[in-house]
Amino acid sequence: MRRASGSNTGGFKTWALLLLATLAAGCGDAPGPQAADAKQTPAVQPATAVPALPLIPMPASTARGEGGFPVRADTPVIAAANDPAARQAAQQFARLLEESFGAAPRVSDAGDAGHAIAFITDPQLKASAEGYVLEVSSDGVRIRARGAAGLFYGGVSLWQLLSADGENQLPVTLPAVRIDDAPRFAWRGFMLDSARHLQSVGEIKRLLDQMARHKLNVFHWHLTDDQGWRLEIKRYPKLTQVGAWRVPAGKAGRDSVGKPVRYGGFYTQAQAREIVEYARQLHITVVPEIELPGHAQAAIASYPELGVTGKAPPVSPDWGVHTWLFNVEDPTFTFLENVLNEVMAVFPGQYIHIGGDEADKYQWQRSSQVQARRKALGLADDMQLQSWFIKRIEKFLVAHERRLIGWDEILEGGLPPEATVMSWRGTKGAVEAARQGHDVVLTPSDVTYLNRMQSEEVDEPPAHDYPTPLKAVYDFEPVPPELDAEQAKHVMGTQANLWTEHVRTEARVEHMAFPRLSALAEVAWSPKASRDWNGFLQRLAPQMRRFAHAGIRAADSAFAVRIEAQSQGDGAQVALANQAGFGELRYTTDGSEPTARSELYAQPLQLKLPATVSANAFLDGKPLARTRSQRIDAALLRSRDAEQLAPCRKQGYVLRVEDDEPLQGERAVVPVDIAGPCWLWKQAPLEGAASLRAEIVDLPYNFQFGGESAAAAPPNQASAPAALQVFGNTCEGRPLASAKVAQTDAATEQLDIALPSPMPTRDLCLKFSGDYRHTLWAIDRVELVPAAR
Repeated sequence: MRRASGSNTGGFKTWALLLLATLAAGCGDAPGPQAADAKQTPAVQPATAVPALPLIPMPASTARGEGGFPVRADTPVIAAANDPAARQAAQQFARLLEESFGAAPRVSDAGDAGHAIAFITDPQLKASAEGYVLEVSSDGVRIRARGAAGLFYGGVSLWQLLSADGENQLPVTLPAVRIDDAPRFAWRGFMLDSARHLQSVGEIKRLLDQMARHKLNVFHWHLTDDQGWRLEIKRYPKLTQVGAWRVPAGKAGRDSVGKPVRYGGFYTQAQAREIVEYARQLHITVVPEIELPGHAQAAIASYPELGVTGKAPPVSPDWGVHTWLFNVEDPTFTFLENVLNEVMAVFPGQYIHIGGDEADKYQWQRSSQVQARRKALGLADDMQLQSWFIKRIEKFLVAHERRLIGWDEILEGGLPPEATVMSWRGTKGAVEAARQGHDVVLTPSDVTYLNRMQSEEVDEPPAHDYPTPLKAVYDFEPVPPELDAEQAKHVMGTQANLWTEHVRTEARVEHMAFPRLSALAEVAWSPKASRDWNGFLQRLAPQMRRFAHAGIRAADSAFAVRIEAQSQGDGAQVALANQAGFGELRYTTDGSEPTARSELYAQPLQLKLPATVSANAFLDGKPLARTRSQRIDAALLRSRDAEQLAPCRKQGYVLRVEDDEPLQGERAVVPVDIAGPCWLWKQAPLEGAASLRAEIVDLPYNFQFGGESAAAAPPNQASAPAALQVFGNTCEGRPLASAKVAQTDAATEQLDIALPSPMPTRDLCLKFSGDYRHTLWAIDRVELVPAAR
């Protein structure tokens, strides 16, 4: 069992004391980053002797000075009247201080620059366009940069230094230091899926704020998919009249009297322009994504003539790969070009993302019209047809001075000549494209997809398959080792993606994004050589307080204490740990809230039953997470949450799925293998057990797997009722016990299954019989119930 580390001291106060106490003679100023506006800024080696600044991302270079400078509420902020970039950055910095400290400093164009915070545009500065120099001395603070972006980032770094202790009170004395900083990569992005679930304009602005404070500069906005078309297109109003709305699967799609419930919405062009302008002021470029030729069901539902069959499908309530592709006729390209004309009028950035992924060819293959068109074009197969489709769109975009970017499937059948590849199926696509001379953005799904859960604890929200913990994101290296130095120049950068099939609420968007986006920001900005996991965690502690102060509901999964209890004699042995192995773990056993003075965890606890254990992790006397508590009694030791059970199949497809009821309020969230609901309870405590009690939920089976699903026979509605079956050792053969299940109005059903005595095994396999595509039953919790005394 993994144990958390002992004391890890650090944080802003430690840094400040060390920096003030270690006045090294002859340090001098560190050299600034080399001037470079290319896709990759040359790395600047970090100064190894300086304690880590409380900044995320870590700066490229720092150097110590002597003394310090107190920043008070009345400290003037200065920017010349004839320097609009400096004045904008100064005003944005003032607003950050107002958010943190309750009052904005006055920005003026004159004053004693020696005792002020000065923003200065310096065209001669040897730095990249986004680079800056921040100098703190006893005379004041100066931020210099070549342009507005660098000045803004310098202001963000200064704000982070001032807000690190979490006290949100001025004055704050800053130790003397010089920071020379510039990004490693030009593309530092975050993708948000607004097609599966819509976010408000206000929430998107909150996300943009946090992106800017992490020095991220590309907002990739996924606006169309099978489940919804989210952008107003004035020439084709049905795209939002029809395509923006769906009826959710299961009970969530019906109201209290059984009528369909419409779910969805869209952004007007005015709202989209508002977001684009808001992002521009934060030095973020918005890259819209309009999916083609696949992920087109919502568009075809709106205009059936765009599809292959001529039929109108519903806007899909299902997740997964669909088979509704655009057809390959000229009128469809006219439609797409008209749509893209309106998109380009709203989004002025260089790149237009066209998707290009998961275009299942099931309908194309079965269409005589599509196949005749392919043959007339002299194309060997449907992969080449897709390539022809995307090349035709690229030609249109290039004619309008835009660049096409797409997921790595656009490599299949031949890459368009000027296309940029976004590699998501690992790094292979990036390697192939870079070797062909194409620019690439690295975003492999196993480490940068934030729709995956951050841990396997019971309090995690719904999510895709396996966990992607914070450290996995932090350890990611965007430049594949297969590339040589020349090929590596095509690596524009990296981004994190948040697909929202299972992210229904804005609170969950924030939970899934942060703090993993903090880790990605450091990967994208900081020199590779400066990355330090333990140092990042120390700097993340003040960042978590900044999130809380801004109302961002960041996940504390990396720091949250896991409480594991197992039976030991008449009592229990309880072990404490957290995912990051970081901080002092403090606990109580009397139901009280743990503090920095509570008992320090050093080894597993031996407790009498019943007991309540509450625990948290602390750094510098401050909690790192929300306190977790667990009542430990005999019933708990005989119980398991579904998260504590193992899936039966090694190659299964386990999702963390949300129940579809109640219509309002909290819903159960359970892990379930959607390709066969089955669980293993290894070494179950069967002594004295007379029955197994299961809390179960009925879920809608709303998943598609492309042509495989389209060709499959529909579920048998008249099949025998499902039953929860109990097997021993293996999941095959005749069950040891079973009980039929039935849907009721309750969100969670309770099922009691009598067990044979004696049980011939300690390992249990639990699975539901019947066609799970009709109703997907899932276990929430199981308990072994002893015989009544």
